Amino acid sequence: MKLALLADLHSNLEAVEACIEHAHGEGADRFAFLGDLVGYNADPAAVVDLIRAYAKEGAIVVKGNHDAATAGELSHMAGAAADVVAWTRRQLNADQLTFLAELPPTAREGDMFFVHANAHSPERWGYIHDGWRAAVSMDAAQATYVFGGHVHTPMLYYMGADQRPQPFEPASGVPIPVPRHRRWLSIVGACGQPRDGNPAACYAVFEPDRELLTYWRVPYDYDSAARKLRAAGLPEEFARRLETGA
Repeated sequence: MKLALLADLHSNLEAVEACIEHAHGEGADRFAFLGDLVGYNADPAAVVDLIRAYAKEGAIVVKGNHDAATAGELSHMAGAAADVVAWTRRQLNADQLTFLAELPPTAREGDMFFVHANAHSPERWGYIHDGWRAAVSMDAAQATYVFGGHVHTPMLYYMGADQRPQPFEPASGVPIPVPRHRRWLSIVGACGQPRDGNPAACYAVFEPDRELLTYWRVPYDYDSAARKLRAAGLPEEFARRLETGA
């Protein structure tokens, strides 16, 4: 099996389609979508419908904070992000909103655990910025492999022999051995709104049988995505973020 892992899609149809096409080219035969299907960008309906179709075929899909906010479950969004949440809600029909509302906060399959933010408090949406927070999430998940997003920057943590999590910065296209005698937490990066200075979309492919994890950066037409964002009257700062990856 090759499992493609996409997080933080954020209504960016160009990025999502580019990553899915790339994943199929890499032989991916299953998909997991790790939350924040919507928010920030201009194609929420198209992205939700695309992921609904994959869910019907057995894809794993979990809820992100922007999904919860759009479904009316959160009120703490503020500023420009809150404005986009309100706009996004108006673009979606009842079935699409119900799909977001009914997404689970976590999923488990074998020795894999899937979540948007963290395993210890998945619906409080805390970020994993360091090894200590990674360890707390790993302990809560009680799984060999924990996959998530939310941070918008790709990173891999593994539990060392001294039971202290070690960070590892992945390089695109380089397979990383992830043997089962350790525990791993993978932040797969942002498909729809990277924030690490690289505008290319980010996702990962996990091969459980071979115990390999590969992160990928995928060029896509971010100029088109930014033009649609501006045409919709959404905040300029989000268009610039697509163009710069910052």
